[in-house]
Amino acid sequence: MPVLWLFLIVVALATVGYIVGRSRALSSADGDNRLLHSLPSYYGSNVALMTVVPAMGVLMLWLIIQPFIVEGRVSGTIPDSVIADGSSLSLVMSDVRRVAEGLDVAVAEGALTRDEAASIRTEFTDVRERLGNVGVALGSDVRPEVLRAAQIYRSLSSTGNLIMTAVVLLVAVGGFYYAWNQTHKDFRARNVVEAGIRVLLVGAASIAILTTIGIVLSLIFNTIEFFRIYPASEFFGSLTWSPSFGGGSELGIWPLLWGTFYISLIALLVSVPIGLFAAVYLSEYASKPVRAFAKPMLEVLAGIPTIVYGLFALLTVGPLLLQVFGDDGLGWMQAGTAVMTAGLVMGIMLIPFVSSLSDDIINAVPQAMRDGSYGLGATKSETIKQVILPAALPGIVGAILLAASRAIGETMIVVLGAGAAARLSLNPFDAMTTVTAKIVSQLTGDADFASPEALVAFALGMTLFIITLGLNVFALYIVRKYREQYE
Repeated sequence: MPVLWLFLIVVALATVGYIVGRSRALSSADGDNRLLHSLPSYYGSNVALMTVVPAMGVLMLWLIIQPFIVEGRVSGTIPDSVIADGSSLSLVMSDVRRVAEGLDVAVAEGALTRDEAASIRTEFTDVRERLGNVGVALGSDVRPEVLRAAQIYRSLSSTGNLIMTAVVLLVAVGGFYYAWNQTHKDFRARNVVEAGIRVLLVGAASIAILTTIGIVLSLIFNTIEFFRIYPASEFFGSLTWSPSFGGGSELGIWPLLWGTFYISLIALLVSVPIGLFAAVYLSEYASKPVRAFAKPMLEVLAGIPTIVYGLFALLTVGPLLLQVFGDDGLGWMQAGTAVMTAGLVMGIMLIPFVSSLSDDIINAVPQAMRDGSYGLGATKSETIKQVILPAALPGIVGAILLAASRAIGETMIVVLGAGAAARLSLNPFDAMTTVTAKIVSQLTGDADFASPEALVAFALGMTLFIITLGLNVFALYIVRKYREQYE
């Protein structure tokens, strides 16, 4: 049974449980809700929660654990000759999953019966021909052993899904019956429901924490694996980035870090002055009608997807800079993709980020400080320069550091606007690349995760994670330490 149908069945059963639980509680009190310990809705909610929460918990755990068990069973059936013949187990399992999906399509289209798709005795050439008739191509590199593994994979997945459906429905019905059976007028339904809601809230918070821990651990373990097969001294000591999946790679991080910081510096040089000036104008000079119109219009920039900014850099800003600084102009620029292109567009993207944060920080400066300055005879501009901006400076610095961390982690603008060359150069009109762009390129395609050329993406991600985390922590430290002086 599809997961969506199973989910809808459990939800429908919980809805019925709410109605039945509420009615049973009222019946036990002869229809007088004053005799109930709790409101009738709590009794219904108790039955609904006992029906849906354990069942959904089992469903999520099953969906997480089943793929590991199935792949573990299937990988044990793949001959060593298939894995040793230039392929890793992960790539072979990727082919197995792809072929299994093709078998599902063939069964749905009627090209294969369920028994034929599940039988490992079915002729390989016959299966390939039937799949081709419905537009499913196995590819020339798929072996009969992979087809048999795909058939086993499909059979185990089907069996697991069937058992999952039975177990989830059994848990839902069991929870329904248990909650319904304990429903009576003296049952403390409100206490139970509120305790259950508290557990759900704690679980939601725990998921966020555990997800973060899982991300960090996955980076750490894969980074350790990378440094096990590639020396850390060469990763941090080399000035050359030249990956080669055939071997002989030079994976020095410094060209990527230089491109990352160079593009981010240009972006901050564009976004910080414009964003800060816009914030000062909106908070100190603009009238209420102008502010009500200008601030939302400025923040529209924050809602534009970064891929749109990347296309803007590729199709508009790059050619425009090439006309001015290219061979027809000053002769400094060889192509539209350059550090300057990506930096300018990224700076435009960061303007609303800097402006909005700075505007909030400037508005948080107490009005008494402004009134005191005006009372001493200072003008508006003098008050802004000598009172407001110094008072808001810690928060503004924090906003700039947060914008810097956002710039360092940007990908799409760099991919489309800065090029892919990893080099150390001071010329802002040269093409360069960043850490995030290379993480994408190293993990694109059928990468062998046992090779340093693929695992280096995790080392790059770990380095970038530490840098951006440090910037965020430093920004929050500045904001919290100095904001108290003006509250």
